[in-house]
Amino acid sequence: MAGTSTDKFSAGEQGLGYIYQARLALLHLLQLPEDTSIFLEKDDDLDFIDRKGVKSLGSLKHKAIGDRLTDLSTDFWKSVNIWLVRYKCDGRAASNLRFFLFTTGKVSADSFLSRLLSNQPTPSDDEETLTELAKKALSASTSKLIAPISAAFEELNDTEKQDFLERILIFDSSPRIGDIPVLIRDKHMRSIRREHREFVFERLEGWWTDVVIKQLTGTRPEGIFGYEVSDKLSNFAEEYKADNLPITFRGKLPSDNIDISADPRLFVAQLREIGISANRIRNAILDYYRAFEQRSAWARESLLVLGEVEDYENRLADEWDRYKDVIFERLGDDSAEDALRQAGAELYNWAEFETGKIESLRIRARVTEPYVLRGSFHILADSTPQPRVYWHPRFLDRLDNVLEVAS
Repeated sequence: MAGTSTDKFSAGEQGLGYIYQARLALLHLLQLPEDTSIFLEKDDDLDFIDRKGVKSLGSLKHKAIGDRLTDLSTDFWKSVNIWLVRYKCDGRAASNLRFFLFTTGKVSADSFLSRLLSNQPTPSDDEETLTELAKKALSASTSKLIAPISAAFEELNDTEKQDFLERILIFDSSPRIGDIPVLIRDKHMRSIRREHREFVFERLEGWWTDVVIKQLTGTRPEGIFGYEVSDKLSNFAEEYKADNLPITFRGKLPSDNIDISADPRLFVAQLREIGISANRIRNAILDYYRAFEQRSAWARESLLVLGEVEDYENRLADEWDRYKDVIFERLGDDSAEDALRQAGAELYNWAEFETGKIESLRIRARVTEPYVLRGSFHILADSTPQPRVYWHPRFLDRLDNVLEVAS
């Protein structure tokens, strides 16, 4: 390929082929009926199975720009070799197989392979049959690679040869690997706002890659159906509606190890002050990380309107302030430390477990992911020079000491 290494030991082309295989599979599954299923690397590069059980084996060839297929192109005959084995195993003319060759190259106009193109008209009675054309091409070959394939083809009788060749369709000038994302975004995401399509595609391809890996490693033995892709794409699209935001950090972990005892951040120090357990502090650190990173992702994708986060934080702080007054009003200046910590823990428990039930405390109406709300409280509790929310009733009085210890 143009622009790639010419080193004969380079694995770049092979690696590109694997990525192309997965991308082209996704594109075709979006184009085919939703009850079509697909397997990668089973009987061929791609196996398509329709709702009637008809199987189509697809070979993929991602070629250099300007590449052409001629009568004796090894790309075609190597695919024929794979298909002949399957054709014979599945009952020959009694089988329900079809064979597809997807190539980024172009079939030469003077090659008999042009008769196998998907858009060719039915030949007239006076034209040579596909069997005659194939035999003529093979008789001109001196290739050691093609010779055994020719011998395997000759094992079929004339009726089977014609039947086999009529099952083959060539899709030349197939989209190149870099063109597929654009095709998917432009043709299959029209219901999604244009400025969001690139991000939706990235998420769709990320999900698709995970499903493909599971199939290739055997953890998912069944085929991947078109309706699964449609459903996933619809779910992603819903997250980009005006009353929603995409959730992309669920289950994610920070790159650095979590060290609860050595974490110097203010929101962690606050939790220590009210005696929260180590496991709960670890969960708080995760909520903080996911909420912070999620906000950053939304900002990068320009999904937030001006002042939206500030307004959201103001709502949280206001609600916290109201509930804080309810919890702390039973305390006095002489309240014991145990009573102070108990009140702080009660306030924190409310923020962690009860606020999620209050619809007005969502950043948007349909954003219900718990870490967004919980992590936002921790972000407020980590504000400097003074936290906007706190749990221990005397925390602000002790702030200088806490900061000194943390430093």
